[in-house]
Amino acid sequence: MARPNLRLVPAALGLSTALVFSSCALGPDYRRPEVAQPAAFKGIRSPESAVPQVGRTWWTLFNDSELTALMEKTVAANLDIQAAMARVEQAHALVTVSGGALFPSVDAGATARRARSSSSSGSLSTIDGGTGTTHVTPAGRITNVFSLPLSLSYEIDLWGRLRRQLEASQNSAWASEDDLEFVRQTALASVAQGVFNIRYYDTQQDVLERTIELYRKQIELTQSKVRAGLALQTDLLQARTQLDAATAQMIDVRRAREKQEHAIAVLLGQAPEAFSMPRRPLTLSVPALPVGAPATLLRQRPDVARAERNLAAANAQIGVAEAAFLPTFSLTGSAGYQSTQLDGLTSWSNRVWSIGPSVSLPLFRGGELRGTLQQRRAAYQELVATYRSAVLGAYRDVEDQLTDLHLLADKADVLNATLVSARENARLTEIQYRQGIVPYLQVITANQTLLNDELASAQALNQRLTASVLLIKAIGGGWTDPRG
Repeated sequence: MARPNLRLVPAALGLSTALVFSSCALGPDYRRPEVAQPAAFKGIRSPESAVPQVGRTWWTLFNDSELTALMEKTVAANLDIQAAMARVEQAHALVTVSGGALFPSVDAGATARRARSSSSSGSLSTIDGGTGTTHVTPAGRITNVFSLPLSLSYEIDLWGRLRRQLEASQNSAWASEDDLEFVRQTALASVAQGVFNIRYYDTQQDVLERTIELYRKQIELTQSKVRAGLALQTDLLQARTQLDAATAQMIDVRRAREKQEHAIAVLLGQAPEAFSMPRRPLTLSVPALPVGAPATLLRQRPDVARAERNLAAANAQIGVAEAAFLPTFSLTGSAGYQSTQLDGLTSWSNRVWSIGPSVSLPLFRGGELRGTLQQRRAAYQELVATYRSAVLGAYRDVEDQLTDLHLLADKADVLNATLVSARENARLTEIQYRQGIVPYLQVITANQTLLNDELASAQALNQRLTASVLLIKAIGGGWTDPRG
């Protein structure tokens, strides 16, 4: 029997490697779908040359140390962020798995067998699973077989199936990174809105406490008038009804504040009973924010980037499905030692080896391959629509928040003017009462109007602060897609 030429082994590996890198991968190469882009956002009112840029720590624009501390705790301890980080690690591990398929697989092992052939059936032939060699046991004899095999298998990626799978895994990993950023921004925006809400509830409590005090004075005044016959009992009942309504409203505000504290605690990764915020009214200022051109938004929104990476992964999966129709070429080999005696197993005379190519061609799968390809193409079209929807949704988010910021600013101007008038009215009414020109009930009425205007102004401020946070999130929160 002719002795095989071992020099063919590196030649075969070199040829297979050249085939892999010179061949083209099946399936379409990814291209970003076209999406109509407006020239500018219609909600922008003035040039932004002097507006500070939004960075990754955008919350510092509000100049509030308590808010900054809570945001930093959110980044460090939020459980949704930690879960998203773990998903990123999983996705990158799958990239390693997919990349490993491009390289040869080498395994080592050891086997020991004892066999007896039938005396009437002649010699017994057995094939070593590790080395692929055949061992013949003479009829009626018991034989030991010891092996130390080293096996190699390598799929030649002639059609790019493995490379497309690696491409899909890599894009999925990038999508998980984008999702991590989206989760981070969502958590931070929720904490900021929660802080503003709690400050607004504190302002409400201040206003309601002063309102309740006014209603109590009104009840005392009405009781005096009823005893003097100058007012009816229904006037007293109405005053008490107003007091009870304000007290009930105070309870609702406290309940909402405590629930908001619970929500922030969970966002910080804490139990609700372990977190509380000191009482403090809402006095923050609304920062000026840049928006930029709509075209830049595609590189600043992590949810848009995530949608595109998922689309690119689906595009690569089409190539994987197309390659499944074609033959699979593999190179397998084994080497090692085999002997019927354990002593001297590794001697040079007991060496065995084999090497050779193999090919597998799918002939009939009952429509499985065609159905898989159709499913991958349909999945790609679904994600095209999802990507375009994400882009349009991003444009809408920016326009919505620009509308809110501008119109709420107009509303705040009106309310502030009203508040100035209400304060002046309350001051003049107090002077008129001291001069005996108007009754005290009119003083109470003027102060009630003032408190209601203060509450409306605080509510508008809370709405503007919330809109500014949502606009920051809508323009990407200072994030830029590192892949362009």
